[in-house]
Amino acid sequence: MQQKTKLFLQALKYSIPHLGKCMQKQHLNHYNFADHYYNRIKLKKYHLTKCLQNKPKISELARNIPSRSFSCKDLQPVKQENEKPLPENMDAFEKVRTKLETQPQEEYEIINVEVKHGGFVYYQEGCCLVRSKDEEADNDNYEVLFNLEELKLDQPFIDCIRVAPDEKYVAAKIRTEDSEASTCVIIKLSDQPVMEASFPNVSSFEWVKDEEDEDVLFYTFQRNLRCHDVYRATFGDNKRNERFYTEKDPSYFVFLYLTKDSRFLTINIMNKTTSEVWLIDGLSPWDPPVLIQKRIHGVLYYVEHRDDELYILTNVGEPTEFKLPPWACGFIMDTNSDPKNCPFQLCSPIRPPKYYTYKFAEGKLFEETGHEDPITKTSRVLRLEAKSKDGKLVPMTVFHKTDSEDLQKKPLLVQVYGAYGIDLKMNFRPERRVLVDDGWILAYCHVRGGGELGLQWHADGRLTKKLNGLADLEACIKTLHGQGFSQPSLTTLTAFSAGGVLAGALCNSNPELLRAVTLEAPFLDVLNTMMDTTLPLTLEELEEWGNPSSDEKHKNYIKHYCPYQNIKPQHYPSIHITAYENDERVPLKGIVSYTEKLKEAIAEHAKDTGEGYQSPNIILDIQPGGNHVIEDSHKKITAQIKFLYEELGLDSTSVFEDLKKYLKF
Repeated sequence: MQQKTKLFLQALKYSIPHLGKCMQKQHLNHYNFADHYYNRIKLKKYHLTKCLQNKPKISELARNIPSRSFSCKDLQPVKQENEKPLPENMDAFEKVRTKLETQPQEEYEIINVEVKHGGFVYYQEGCCLVRSKDEEADNDNYEVLFNLEELKLDQPFIDCIRVAPDEKYVAAKIRTEDSEASTCVIIKLSDQPVMEASFPNVSSFEWVKDEEDEDVLFYTFQRNLRCHDVYRATFGDNKRNERFYTEKDPSYFVFLYLTKDSRFLTINIMNKTTSEVWLIDGLSPWDPPVLIQKRIHGVLYYVEHRDDELYILTNVGEPTEFKLPPWACGFIMDTNSDPKNCPFQLCSPIRPPKYYTYKFAEGKLFEETGHEDPITKTSRVLRLEAKSKDGKLVPMTVFHKTDSEDLQKKPLLVQVYGAYGIDLKMNFRPERRVLVDDGWILAYCHVRGGGELGLQWHADGRLTKKLNGLADLEACIKTLHGQGFSQPSLTTLTAFSAGGVLAGALCNSNPELLRAVTLEAPFLDVLNTMMDTTLPLTLEELEEWGNPSSDEKHKNYIKHYCPYQNIKPQHYPSIHITAYENDERVPLKGIVSYTEKLKEAIAEHAKDTGEGYQSPNIILDIQPGGNHVIEDSHKKITAQIKFLYEELGLDSTSVFEDLKKYLKF
């Protein structure tokens, strides 16, 4: 069995010295405050000990509670009428199902966050930012704090909410469905709440309170999808707004995170494989930040805090590689031990393989869990494994109706992503439910390049191992067919963004496995994109795809799998592509070039094949707007489903009738 990258959790006891207030409040870049504090860092050794046992309560300041649905149909919040309370003795799953079935159609449009702070819950209702007392959160008794319509945006929604420690201010990031641009508004909380300030293009933001009880907002500024600058601002009589940090390396991005107990603000500087974290004392935010570990290529780490201890989750094999402040001492927990012993659940982008939800018995190609869909209780969840070319077992998650018979004659929708160490999305979507109800089989392929089985799973599917993801996808589809799930003439594939690389590559290498494909904002021209450093994300993406401009090995490898580069005269499945006019992440130009080249290759193949050949349909649907992927677009959803049903020759009458239950047409 291949050795997997080990992850360690370090708990670092500390006693932070007060370094003195930074009187000049001077601008600090990476180099001058790194040099200033580097002499405080020295190498330390640690011993393996037992993990802390007691599980703390999550700070009221930072607790996120379940999200609430809303619609921008009306300007002001509207009370729901004729809403009957659910019986107290009703089963929990039945309550969820009943709510879904009785929910107004428009409430599936957008989901917003809620944040609890002190005795209040802050959330969006209608087109307003509101708050209500915690015990009244499920009622209609709320206070309107800000009307989003004042920003004059098209169907705005709140993406993130942060409340100042003493509840003098609340900050909310607001954006629209058709753009990634956002505005952060700061509302002064009083008898008559008023917007104190607004900042454009804010990415992450957090509040802290200084020694003089003044609220300080730290926020990152995003320009052309690149996030390199950190600002801090105060409001009221002592207004100021100053740039605090600038990252000089264009391949890195910066985001802010407040530890769960609100004790420290962390400045996280990361690319795809390397990170660096600076701590800002939440009690002395004007003091210079403290470096945890200078960036080392290939070392990722993430910092949390609880009860005077720092917890560092990292991917390094040997903890002695860490250089820590001299006041730090502590222990290491190997994450192979029971995760329940961890003091709290880390919200970390670095997730150990142990925490993966789906567990598969090695050497077992097929396992049925017997689980039913808790929402509908009409579908079955299956866990399968496919053996890839190198013998690696690739997990899949499969859904189908419980009472389905002769699954080989049922339509199959395969979903894939396989990039950036990100898990394949399997969140509830109304259109997926209606497909299952209409007899479809849904298969999620957790191929290498994703994050489902840890960091090594990602590493085995990036750079010069990207073809592993393609081999995994081919093996998954062949295994599904071999196990009696559908057949090539009824098999469809869907992918979005970077998932388009594997989907497009499969259309080139094994088109006979598929009947139809839907792609959304797909990344199809890897080579030309990665050679154009003027594009916003090219430099940040080098660790994922390689650098074809300076590395001939990378260039030749990308040529082997790049969907655009490998189009050839042959039969292709029908393909429906949804693209967005002003998409900054995946430029429209590359998608248009791919579509034109594909149509030319198909026409050439049809000419060589002769009369009677039925060419596949290639559709490019260009949507207005600048967002990368618009998940809730009803027009997009209906167009994709219509395309799949027509290509497979299926009757779509019932599925569109069912969709009307959940989507507002």
